[in-house]
Amino acid sequence: MALTVIDCHCHIYPPKVADRAVESVGAFYNIAMDAQGGTAEDLLAECAGSPIGRFVVHSVAVKPGNVESINDFIAAQCAEHPEFVGFATLHQDYPDPEAEVERAIGLGLRGLKLHPDTQAVDMDDPRLMAIYEIIEGRLPLILHCGDYRYDHSHPRRLKKVLRAFPDLVVDAAHFGGWSVYDLAVEYLEDERCLLDMSSAQAFLGPRRTAELVRLYGTDRIMFGSDFPMWDPVAEYEAFTALPFSEAEFEQMLRGNAERFLGSARV
Repeated sequence: MALTVIDCHCHIYPPKVADRAVESVGAFYNIAMDAQGGTAEDLLAECAGSPIGRFVVHSVAVKPGNVESINDFIAAQCAEHPEFVGFATLHQDYPDPEAEVERAIGLGLRGLKLHPDTQAVDMDDPRLMAIYEIIEGRLPLILHCGDYRYDHSHPRRLKKVLRAFPDLVVDAAHFGGWSVYDLAVEYLEDERCLLDMSSAQAFLGPRRTAELVRLYGTDRIMFGSDFPMWDPVAEYEAFTALPFSEAEFEQMLRGNAERFLGSARV
């Protein structure tokens, strides 16, 4: 497939903490991590020689004191690697989210990533709603969605967010509901959010993955690997084995992500 694929969902970590971070993420989900390492260099090495040539990279602040250092790190990695598009992090208890959004934009970051489950906050908590108001119409948002063990990122909460902020551009990660994929359809099938298909294929299998793509529409689905949870090339190969046309794959592997990223008004 002769196009540059965009992986819209990649986590990267500084070398000194990468092994510990990968181990922690694997423990949180009780999943053996598929990738080898979690640094920017590990990501690029895994994808070398593959069609995957651009990457949306981010990390998650599990406490407010980590926000600025993570944003500095992601910005520095993007300056070093032109293949990267960086998304900032915030935390619900960060004291001045508006100032940090402005600083992140000044650093060249192009969006925001939040993970309600690891940040232990409801997706529609007033503190997050205030952040959505700040970025609405300015920055696209990647939201981790779904976890059968928690209620923080339940798809019904995302529906409330989407209705409250009609100009908020959202990627509802993991088909809108990791581990509750079919439940997500109930709430999000007719909404206007985009969805990435990361951290789904191993659980759904090819037939149900393809069915969910058809339910949502190929104009809403973006390719993502959730590196280092999964090997991006293996995810790409499994995804491109599904029964979609070349034009549909072009949408899902690049076009929809370009539209998502192009919504930034910085």
